[in-house]
Formats: sequence, structure tokens, C-alpha cells
Amino acid sequence: MKKYYVDHVATNPLHPDVLKAMMPYFTEEFGNPLSVYEYGMKAKAAIESAREQVAGLVNAKPAEIIFTASGAEANNFALRGIALARQNEGKHLLVSRMEHHSVLNAARFLEKSGFTVTYLPVDKQGFVAPETVKKMITKETTLISVTHASSEVGTIEPIQEIVAIAKERNISVHTDAVATTGNIPVDMPDLGVDVMSMAAHQFYGPKGAGALVVKQGTRIVPLIYGGIQESGRRAGTENVPAIVGMGKAAELAKAELQERMAYLRPLRDKIIDAMANVERVYLTGDRNNRLPAHASFCAEYIEGEAMLLLLAAKGIFSASGSACSSKALKASPVLLSMGIPSGLAQGSIVFSLGMGNTPEDIDYIAAEFPAVIKRLREISPYSQGWGDKEEGGSCTATK
Repeated sequence: MKKYYVDHVATNPLHPDVLKAMMPYFTEEFGNPLSVYEYGMKAKAAIESAREQVAGLVNAKPAEIIFTASGAEANNFALRGIALARQNEGKHLLVSRMEHHSVLNAARFLEKSGFTVTYLPVDKQGFVAPETVKKMITKETTLISVTHASSEVGTIEPIQEIVAIAKERNISVHTDAVATTGNIPVDMPDLGVDVMSMAAHQFYGPKGAGALVVKQGTRIVPLIYGGIQESGRRAGTENVPAIVGMGKAAELAKAELQERMAYLRPLRDKIIDAMANVERVYLTGDRNNRLPAHASFCAEYIEGEAMLLLLAAKGIFSASGSACSSKALKASPVLLSMGIPSGLAQGSIVFSLGMGNTPEDIDYIAAEFPAVIKRLREISPYSQGWGDKEEGGSCTATK
């Protein structure tokens, strides 16, 4: 059976050129970057070269790049590091309800540590309104965290407008750019944020490699203490192969970005148009201002995990809700925050495309998906009139 992988928000295959760049650092170039002799100096030089490549992808300065083990670590580092660094100025944070669990759980940790967190609402398309941000700022607010784009619904947030409001009040801004970096143009100075998270495996790099971009002059408390690595901001012996791989992936993403977007956007639109013909299946997120390879939906009277299982039996591998919560049989907090009823949010399905997908893949998915929906509705008690009708009511997202 042919396999159709459409879960690229979960992870991507490693680019062959990235693997090639990494291989020497598993074997002959195995040195510790802190060692002062030849092996260490070569490893150190490789890291600094990768730092320049990653900085180049987001138009940052190499010194602003702090390598981490993941986007989740970068998000924790950003929230806890900035909040603690500025706690003498105020202990109030604004965090959107669209955030990844690594942001939301870091915020909850800070709440238990004496900080106050206000969770920003979003509209039916998943947008955080700048005016709402403005109204919720207090004299104690020192940090605002709003994702650049949700990996679950794909909506791209108005970060620049939020930054403009924050800067009037000397408030730091963090954005989780894991879903956007390497997939759409991301320019750190243009966005104006103080800290920004990214992860290599989202743009065909290795897992286990991420980065936090910290604007020069921004005060931040380390998340991990120990040695002097990363200019004393992130301790631990560096994962040289992964960092080298992230650098190469960043270099390729920068060179190929426009080509990738031009290829993927029509595939995304094709799958959105195909799903518009499936009864009681609704698009979530904004139709146009979304990630170029991202299409997400809610199917009425159906549970997301069941869709995944039946699609997988046909060779189609997709996601329901975020990659980190797909094993939890509960409605997505992101979809609930958009005003989608719990019963409908249970029927979440996300198709995220990559450079290995073809128009023929979309044709196959469009042909098989309605049959899956039909079969599941035939055995759904809700479609037979049982259960709470209001709970599974109509979608508040656009069709």
C-alpha cells in the first residue's frame, strides 16, 4: 500500500543534504566544543557556522541565537527567563489561548510561582485581536506571548501590531515561531519581538535541535545552569551533529523558501476546496491568512481518533488536534478557545503538507475521506439523534 504522509506539523523527514552535513560529527569530528585542541576547535567552528546559518534564516545576529534541544525548551526558556529577569518591574504576563502546551504549561508554572497570567481570547478564525491585548495590559505587565501561527489551525497572528502596542509600555514580547520558521518568511527585526522560538525538524532538519532568538540587550535568566556553553546562557555539552544539521536545514530553507511556498500553497487550497464538498465538515482557521501547507477541519458527529485510524488503514497519516495532545481523548483547548463547541472540536482533523506530497496525493485523500466520514457517521450515536445535540452543534468557523 502506498503511504500518504500529511502530518508535517508533527515532524518532517530529514533533508538528504542535512544528513550528509551531520554525518562527520557523529564519527571523525566528535570533539567537545570546549576543548582547546584540534578536535574541539573544529566542533566549535561548526557550531558557529551553524549559528550564522540559523541567524540568516530569520535575519538575526549570530550572537542572538541560543541553541536548545527543542522548540518546547525554547518556549520554556523564553517565558521563565524573561519573567524572572523582569520580576522586580512587575509579575503579570499576557499569554494567548492559542499557544502550544510548552507555553501554556510554562505560564501555569509561573502562576504557581507568584506571577499573574491573563489568557488572551481569540476570535472564530483564531486571531488574537491587538485591541484586546491593549485592554488587558496592566502596570505590572512585563511579557506578552503570542504564537506566530498555530500548528493546529494555521492562522498567522498579527504580531507586528501586538509588538507596537507592547513597545509603547516597555513590555517584552515572545512569539513561538516553531510553525512558521522555514515555512514562511520570518524576519526577527521586522516582527519586532524580543524573543522567538524555533525548531529544526519543522524545516527538514533533525529532531533534538531548536533555538531561542534573543534580541541583543534583552535580559533573560538561564533555564539550565551548569557550564559556560552558549555564552553562559544555556549549559550542557552541545549536540554538535544536531546543531550542524539545523544550520544546514536553515540554509536550505532560506534558499528554497519561495519555491516551497509556491509549490505547497496550491496543494493546500486544493484540499480545502475538496473538503468544502463533504457534508458537515468545516474549515477551522482563516482561509487565506494561514500557513501555506496547512488545512484543518472539524467533522460533525465524529471523533478525531476514529478518523485517524480509518485514514491510516487507507495509508493516509494525518493528525487530530496538536501533535502533543492527539493521544488525549478530549477536545482541543485551541479549538475550544475559538468558540467551537466541545462535541464538534472532538472531530478535529489536520492535513499538513510537505515537499514530498503531490497533487495526486490530494486526489486520493479527497476520494477516500468522504467514505471514512460516511462510515463513522453510520455508527455514531450522535448522528442518530442521541446525546446532546447542542454540544455537537454547528461550527463557528468558516465553511
